[in-house]
Amino acid sequence: MSYIHIPTTGPSDWKRFLAAPERQWKSGYSAKELAQRWETANGFPDEINSILKAEQLFTHVEPLFAIPEFQVPLPGGSRPSQNDLFVLARTDNGLVVIMVEGKASESFGPTLGEWRQQSSNGRQTRLAYLQQTLGLNRDLPDSLRYQLLHRTASPIIIARRYHAVAAVMLVHSFSKTNEWFSDYATFLNLYGIKTDIGELHEIMVGSPLRVFCGWAKGIPAI
Repeated sequence: MSYIHIPTTGPSDWKRFLAAPERQWKSGYSAKELAQRWETANGFPDEINSILKAEQLFTHVEPLFAIPEFQVPLPGGSRPSQNDLFVLARTDNGLVVIMVEGKASESFGPTLGEWRQQSSNGRQTRLAYLQQTLGLNRDLPDSLRYQLLHRTASPIIIARRYHAVAAVMLVHSFSKTNEWFSDYATFLNLYGIKTDIGELHEIMVGSPLRVFCGWAKGIPAI
């Protein structure tokens, strides 16, 4: 992946980076809603500002730049984790890496049990790496959504590269009925956390890098 990125001129520029643009670029779908919400915001969208600034570390947080469809390489195969939006931000204490996962009616993909059905050495290597990165060194339930593992690992990996003080995985949902929130809540429960919509939680407490997860309720464009 090139380290050179071209600035956007508007939401439509995000379309060409999608894996299946004709299928994914539709009103009401997360890709288009995410692009419109972030492109029209002055800095962070209000709902993102609200969830971040509830944490003292992010009282003075400012986005520096953002890259749509940002790929984070992972061991154990050629397919990276393709994050909907990577935001590099700064606080009074240092840099913060934020990965945003847009959601509407789309699910978090296959469960870990379904993903494990295609067993290979590469997949075993990848899962072991993700568990180590996330501090989840125990058996994981088959019902867990695999996507939540690599999406949460992504900001940690990049934060370490940038020597950031914190890594954040945010779900920015545009679902009116909060679809798939239960899957997200199940993931946070692995850390003994009970969560709700609009909350930010620190996971991996005691880690040198502070790691947070949150679910923000987006404002649809239509």
